[in-house]
Amino acid sequence: MDSNIKIVVQALADDGVFPNNAQLPLIVYREAVALPARDPATGFEDLFEANHWPPAWRYGVFGYHHYHSTAHEVLGIFRGHATVQFGGEQGVELSVNRGDVVIIPAGVAHKNLECSRDFRAVGAYPAGQQPDTRYGKPGERPQADDNIAQVPLPQADPVFGAQGVLMTQWMAPLTA
Repeated sequence: MDSNIKIVVQALADDGVFPNNAQLPLIVYREAVALPARDPATGFEDLFEANHWPPAWRYGVFGYHHYHSTAHEVLGIFRGHATVQFGGEQGVELSVNRGDVVIIPAGVAHKNLECSRDFRAVGAYPAGQQPDTRYGKPGERPQADDNIAQVPLPQADPVFGAQGVLMTQWMAPLTA
């Protein structure tokens, strides 16, 4: 792993509306990937696919709070920049830029607060996981909580495979 990459690890607890994920932190790799000038999205798609996170879409991040109770998610920012809020209305606001990677555990709410007109990301989910979309509405829980508890850990970090921060941050508590 490149020692020049800045890594952000952010724990996000249940806020009463959104379950977030008290067990698995949000992970952000800053300037993690040098993208090709032509079709930069393929840089992320190839990398994620190689690490067992098949790419699912190219788009932005929704402008409303939502989360997935049945899958973890990775975002590879291939164009533009955005400010994204994670964890619900009282959550943390993080800027993301071209080349950044955000690994979002199942249950963590996320919302695009503002972005450049050209902002785009590649979204992917671990092999075998199918995301639902939930909005923090009454009645979603406790089913969403049960779903989150049963989402398996991924086989590998979407960027660094077996050597990534995800492997130490998400796996270590389970082996301790």
